Amino acid sequence: MSAVRFAFQPLYSLHTGGIVALEALARPGKGSVHELLDLARRERRLPEVDVALAVQAARTEADYETLLPLHLNLTAPTAAAPESAFDPLLDALARVGRRPREVVLEIGPPFVQVWPEQLLAGLHRLSELGFRLALDGLGRADLPFSLLAAAPSDVLKLDRSLMSALPHDAASVAVVESLVHYTSRTDARLVATGLETEAQLSAVRRLGVRIAQGNLFAPAADGRPKTHLLTPAKPEEGERLLTGPVTMPRVRDFLRPASTLPEDATCDDVRHILVDGDAPSGIVGVDEHNRPQWSIDRTRFLVSVTGPYGHALHARRPASRLADSPHVIHADAGAFELLELVTDADWSRTGDDVVVVDDHGRCLGVVLVTEVVRGVAEAKVEAAAALNPLTRLPGSDTLARDIDRRIACREAFVIAWLDVDAFKSVNDSCGFAAGDDLIRALGRTLTDLASRLPHLTVGHVGGDDFLVACDVDEISGVATALLDTPWSAEGMPVTVSLATLVCATSSIASYREASRLLAPLKKQAKAVPGSSWVLGRPGSDRVEVLRGGGRHTLVDQPA
Repeated sequence: MSAVRFAFQPLYSLHTGGIVALEALARPGKGSVHELLDLARRERRLPEVDVALAVQAARTEADYETLLPLHLNLTAPTAAAPESAFDPLLDALARVGRRPREVVLEIGPPFVQVWPEQLLAGLHRLSELGFRLALDGLGRADLPFSLLAAAPSDVLKLDRSLMSALPHDAASVAVVESLVHYTSRTDARLVATGLETEAQLSAVRRLGVRIAQGNLFAPAADGRPKTHLLTPAKPEEGERLLTGPVTMPRVRDFLRPASTLPEDATCDDVRHILVDGDAPSGIVGVDEHNRPQWSIDRTRFLVSVTGPYGHALHARRPASRLADSPHVIHADAGAFELLELVTDADWSRTGDDVVVVDDHGRCLGVVLVTEVVRGVAEAKVEAAAALNPLTRLPGSDTLARDIDRRIACREAFVIAWLDVDAFKSVNDSCGFAAGDDLIRALGRTLTDLASRLPHLTVGHVGGDDFLVACDVDEISGVATALLDTPWSAEGMPVTVSLATLVCATSSIASYREASRLLAPLKKQAKAVPGSSWVLGRPGSDRVEVLRGGGRHTLVDQPA
């Protein structure tokens, strides 16, 4: 065992780019760890050797003081061992200042060598001791679904063999999708392991996996574990950004001054600040460059130092021994990214202050999670109030912001106005309910188009009027979907009119100007028999009739 060394590999949040944990990987001097454990099994010493490896991993990681949650690997037969088998691990964690809740025990194969009832009992014992549990090797290991459903697991780890088939294997995609759904229903966290390519990374991000590890980010390395940040998730080329009527707040909107101390401060230094009348909710330890190294929560710290012998045990000791790895996020991140950070690394710290940093990792301040939750809730309420109650589509404000953004970015785009021909006669002949059904059907079609076309924004501006903004190469698909559909209300045929304005780069100054130029185009479209599509351009008198009237024509109209 003395010849075994340990490498450490980070687990990253794919939303924030932050490291949420480290996994310790055993590296025997000869052979592999699987061979070592197989020998121990044949000698009937598997639990003893398995736990001894976990003990050595915890001691090795303690030398680096990363303060990150630590993942330790155990086999399923060891997890089913009597509670006394884990006494050496509990003792080792106590000596290095680790609490069981900061450790995730990754339970891996072979699962079939243990009676399911015996393994479940063991997993519940470990959970009661305070450990968090992960089931490892999903997609390769011999893990029955009944055990997966019954186990008290906090984390599920997808095997690298499943990831290697992404993104082109439909069956592998379906498996990942099903496990994303499962973890969302059970509040577990799904981890994609063994990522090697950007295509795999893009695939798991699109599928909704929130945590990943692999050589693409950082290979397992001996020595001090890597703690750099991963590039946070950003929209890729062709990936749709969901736009709403209200912009979600950013992290910097909630920024507060941070209470900081040098990273070598003592527990007494922290206590003096926390017992003041205007005491902060937490302390951030920073290095000489003002980069956060640890954070202390007020409540947990005071419980530790004010208990029996607490002051004597901790007063002159480094504050870092009672600290946690700081939750860190960039000042320009969105509020949703902050909430993802907290839930991705949910080690019973959802109420901790989150440290806000700049591009160089320097501390700018802190944000309180409760304030962010309140801000997001208020924005969501405002957003919901702005949605049309009939179609659940946003109003004209969303289109106005989108058009102004496209103009500022010097993009070529199309803005279109869709409405129902003679909609009043629909209501008069078929009733308001039939009219509402027709509007909902149009709204559903536009919503479906928005989900398929990456740069399409839609809005319901009232009554039977809808606005659309999209790239130039998307408008023909929009027109086809809207005009080829046989619309009707209670069996009564209905036609629609689509007026489009093609705006080349810098050909239009504002959303207001676009709406003014659209008005006469809409009038021209409604004058064409049947479902119609007309197209105009800023600065031109010519209007093209692309659909309706039985033939394509060109007509002139005053600009």
